[in-house]
This record gives sequence, structure tokens and C-alpha cells, in this order.
Amino acid sequence: MRHRLLALSLSAGLLAASAHADEGMWLPAQLPQIADRLREAGFEGDPAALADLTRPPLNAVVKVGGGTGAFVSGEGLLLTNHHVAFGVIQYNSSPERDLIGEGFIAATRADELPANPDFRVRVTTGFDKVTDRILAGARGKAGRAYYDAIDAAEKALVAECEQAPATRCSVANMHYGTDFYLVRQLELRDVRLVYAPPEAIGNYGDEVDNFMWPRHSGDFTLLRAYVGPDGQPAPYSEDNVPYVPPAHLQVATDAVQAGDFAMLAGYPGRTYRHRMASEFASQVEWTLPERVELYAGLIETIEAAIGDDADAKVKYASTLAGLENGLKRAQGELDGLRRSNAVATRRADEQAMLDWLAGQPEAAAIRADIAAAQAVIDATDATRERDQLLGAIGRFPHLLGSAMRLQRLALERGKPDAQRESGYQQRDEALIEGGLKQVQRRYAERVEKALLVDLLTQYIALPQAQRVPEFDTVFGTTPGQVRARVDALYAGTTLDEEAARLRWFNAAPADVAAADDPLLRAAAALQPAILRLEAEDKTHAGELLRLRPAYMRALIGYRESRGEAVYPDANSTLRVSYGRVSTMDPRDGVRYLPLTTVAGIVEKHTGVAPFDAPQPLLDAIARGDFGSTADPELGTQTVNLLTNLDTTGGNSGSPVLDAHGRVIGLNFDSNWEAVSASWKFDPRYKRAIHVDMRYMRWLMAKVYPAPQLLAEMGLPAE
Repeated sequence: MRHRLLALSLSAGLLAASAHADEGMWLPAQLPQIADRLREAGFEGDPAALADLTRPPLNAVVKVGGGTGAFVSGEGLLLTNHHVAFGVIQYNSSPERDLIGEGFIAATRADELPANPDFRVRVTTGFDKVTDRILAGARGKAGRAYYDAIDAAEKALVAECEQAPATRCSVANMHYGTDFYLVRQLELRDVRLVYAPPEAIGNYGDEVDNFMWPRHSGDFTLLRAYVGPDGQPAPYSEDNVPYVPPAHLQVATDAVQAGDFAMLAGYPGRTYRHRMASEFASQVEWTLPERVELYAGLIETIEAAIGDDADAKVKYASTLAGLENGLKRAQGELDGLRRSNAVATRRADEQAMLDWLAGQPEAAAIRADIAAAQAVIDATDATRERDQLLGAIGRFPHLLGSAMRLQRLALERGKPDAQRESGYQQRDEALIEGGLKQVQRRYAERVEKALLVDLLTQYIALPQAQRVPEFDTVFGTTPGQVRARVDALYAGTTLDEEAARLRWFNAAPADVAAADDPLLRAAAALQPAILRLEAEDKTHAGELLRLRPAYMRALIGYRESRGEAVYPDANSTLRVSYGRVSTMDPRDGVRYLPLTTVAGIVEKHTGVAPFDAPQPLLDAIARGDFGSTADPELGTQTVNLLTNLDTTGGNSGSPVLDAHGRVIGLNFDSNWEAVSASWKFDPRYKRAIHVDMRYMRWLMAKVYPAPQLLAEMGLPAE
């Protein structure tokens, strides 16, 4: 039911009478409505231009892999984080050619290295509200029927949208089923590595410094996007030419200081600030502690299995980096939510909302929907231990995952395309093939088997009510059976060969279903369970899509009645935040200054990773030849800068712009005190950490020179 009481739209209802200048991940369409606040904060451009995704600066900001990036030249040169492009660097590395440790500079265009086959750059070209069309067939339905109606409407819209050449489309769900938007993106498939500093610069401090301030990381990489000779997106080919973007950003050369205006544009992944109080409690009491334990165990298992194997170390570098980041983020989020007493605060806020709601029309119907949504959430909590482990089993083992994807693709290929599962339609097959191609460079048998045995051993320890018969049959029910059956599956498979994987990818569905490869047989035996659990999930998801809008409209109405900011939770769509270069007082007697310098690199240097600064960097610092990139007030070279911008995961690689729209920084992290901001925003502690572009310019001019790239970006080579 869509209640008349709070039928608010994103175009008007998401804005509040007042908001902290540093709070909010705003949709571009909202920015003209807060033009006065933007100008008051110091923005000197035209706020109306920020609403037009086809105009600078936002048409230069793109989704890069799992993060963000921006074009910085008219020849397809892309700036993003070292850690966003780390998979590309790792894909091209080997013990004999250690691009991770030594870095990489392409002397010419011909030297640029192709990214892994499933790496994509997407340029947003359209963002249109389609709520009525999505919900038209769902009204009056519930559960799985509601889910299926929305899923069918989304697929129909996407198929219609993707009739345009080289276009990738998706439907974004705003406010948990309240509104829907059709997102159009140009998908660039040929992306190449151009410049990467050594890991000891790009990730200086590694997990010790992760989420910490002060930071001293040169977390940047340059890529280049290519298209076919006809100008259309195409797979990698030596005949391809650099993509000419509609606009590119200019890297600033001015000094940066505390109080300066800053604005960030990017693709934040997920925030949960508008979730129910019970979900806050579950996050603190179960989800985060369990995630910490799971990730810590997986890291230990992988590292032990790698041992002294240099080849396996390279192959699992990206996996370990992701797990280590996830572990530290989960621990920081847990600490932050406990420190801010988020559960009690959210419960009090929710109760105040419900008290306000009691005086509104149709309050009883809205309360009924909220109670029904809570019941669905409670039901999903009953199997959360199983769901976490089965999710990890499907995600981390590459060969088993390949077998499961091949069997599912074979099943889906037997259906009309519109009825296939999302992720397995014809539009997805190139990505699936790309993923199958790169397994070879991310897989070592000993490591994968150890990882799978670890996860399955945890699974068989679950209460019987959470066990799945098909998994028990395939893998056994005792630790000894698990080890023996995993050994047998991997001893007989040929899926460790790229040619075999691609042969099954191109095989007839019936042949895949009847395959005699042990891992493919195991995946076929597991598939009924996966489909059954997926059907249960879709029933729950459909009910929450139907019921959550009542909670959201009540929450929006209540908060707007108090003059508070209400912006959609992040969902990987293009967003803008604004604020200032900022200090921070994290605790009594401590102040974080907004700029760090190369002196901190030397102070931290121990000669042992993760504080093993490369000798060329130390020599350049000792020479003190900083030239035009030196800070005039500090008299030395800056490294990182701190702002109060509102960011989360996915904002990695987002350009940080000055009042004139020039790039002053590159976002790469949050401070430890603000890791919990994905759930609770606290302006006292929320800060974002960026590479100062002056540090990038200095490295490229004086330390690991690339004068041709500086010239391409219109920057002086000094």
C-alpha cells in the first residue's frame, strides 16, 4: 500500500530545510535546490550544471571497477586509486615481473597493459525516474509475486534501454522500494594500465595505517580507456584507439589549506542510515562480530596455505588485500557504533518517529506495514549463520565458483532471455566469460582447497536446522569427509585450465548439465539447494520491497518536520558531497591537522614492510627538490589531506574538487573514528582522507618520472 499521507517524491521530499554542509550524499538532481547552501560553502560554479550529467564536471566522473575515477585528459586517461586498480596491477604481475612491488610506467601507448577481461569503466549518461512504470504491475501483490513483478518490469526497462548502442542500463532502488530510477551508462571494455607507483608508495602503511590519520599514502593509478576504430566500445584489440571523453577534469596546481571549499563526486556503494532500529542492533550484536571472526580466519588460512610460495603470493595478493580491508573496516565500524551508542540512539529516534506518526492520518495502516516488515527481518535472522557461510563458499573459491556459474548459466540459457536470472542474461555473458578467463591468475590449488575446507568445516558445525541436505551429500558431514571429498573434487577436475572453462562456457546447456567433471557434477548437485534458498530470499525481499516504503515515508516525514536532511541511502549511483578541508579533534587534547608531509614518510620508515619506503622516494625527500608542488606555508611537499566530506565504500577514487571544479585530491579512505558512518553519520568525527594532487605531481615529476603523462594532463613537469 502506498499511503497518501506521506506520498513524498525524491524531487521535493528528500531535501530538508537545513543540513550540515558536510553531511549528505546528494543526487545531482538535488543540487540546484541547495544552490544557496553550495554557494555559502564556497562553490563558485553553477549549481545547475551539477544536475546535468551530460555537462562538466560530472560527465568526467565515472565508475571504475568497484570504485570511482575521473577522466583527466581528452585521450581517455583515467585517474583512480591504486587499490581500485590493484586487481589490474596484480593481473599483469608475476614473480618475474613484479608490478606490485616495482610499480609500472608505460613509456608509450604501445606499452600500456590490458586490464583483466571483466574490468569495466562506466560513464553515466542518464538518470530518469521510472517509479510508476516499475510498480504498476506489483500493486496488489505480495511476497514472491511482488518481487517477480518488479524484477520483470526492471528487466523490460533495461532491455528497452540497452537497444541503444554500447549502453549498459540498470534500475536503482531509492529509499528501499519507494522510488526507482533508470540509469544509463556507456560501458568501456578495453581499459589499460598506464602508471602505477610501487605498492610501498600506493599502499604505504598497509593495514597498520588503514583508516588511520595521519596518512602518507600515494594511493593513485592512471589507466586509459580505449574504443574500437569506429569510436564504439569494444573488447581489447591492438587496433583500438583511446576513448575521447565528453569532458575531462583539470588537476589543480594551487595550494590547499584548512577551510578551503571541497566537493566530491563519485559512486558510493552502500549506506544504511535509514534502516530500522532492530537492524542497527543486529549489525552491532551479530553481523559485525561474526564478520570480523570470519575474515580473520580466512586471512589466516590463506596465508598459511601460501607459505613461501612466491607465485601463490602474487595470485592471492588482491584477495588478501580485500579481506584485510574488510576485516579492519568491520572492526572499525563495530567500535564506532559502540562508541557512539548507535543502537540506543537509533531506538530512541525510531520511537520518537512512531510517536510523531501516531498523530498523522492512516497511522494504523502504516504501523501495520512496519510491524510486518519487522517480522520478515526476524525470519531472515534465523538462518544468518548459514547464509553467511554459504555466501562465502560461493564467493571465495574460484574453481568451485566457476563450476557453479557454468551450471547456472546452462540452466538459464534454457529460458527466454527476459526470464533468465539477473546476472545470467545475454547482456551478462561477456562479464561471465571475462571472469572465467582470469581465474588462472588468481588461483592456486593448495590455497583454494584450504580455504574451502575451512569454510565447509565451519558449515558442518552449524545446528542441524541450518544445514542443507545437498551440501551435506556433496561434501560430507565430518571434517575427515570434507577434506577427502574436496581432495577428490580437485584431483579430477580440469577447470583449472582456461581452455576447459571456456569450452564449458561455449557448450550446449545439456552437455554442461551432464558433464563428468567432478566440480561440475558437484555444482549440478548443489544447484537445487541454491535455487530453493534463492526462492526463499526472493520471497523475503519481495515483502520488504512492499513494506519498507511505509517506514521510509514515516521516517522522511518525521525528519523533515524537524528540518533535518533526508537524502537517499547510497546505492552505487552517482552522488555529490561538499564541505571543507578540515581539522578534527578526535579526543581531548588531540587535533588532527588537515595536511601531512613527506617528513611523515621518513618518520614512519623502518625498512620493513609496510613502512619500507622505496629508496628513490627517500632520496628525493632528502634532496628537498620539491619545486612548484611544495606547500608555500609548510615549505615542504604535502602527501595527504583531510576533509569533512561524506563518503563511504565505492567513493574510493572519487575526485575531490575545489571551488572552481579542479581536482585537488583523490579520495581513498576514511578515518578510524568514522568507519561506522555507513550506518550513523556523526559530524564530529566524519572525515575523508585524500591523496593531495601535489604529491602525485611531484612523484610523477621527480621520483618516478612520467613527463609525457604530466604534459597530457596539462601539468608542468617540475
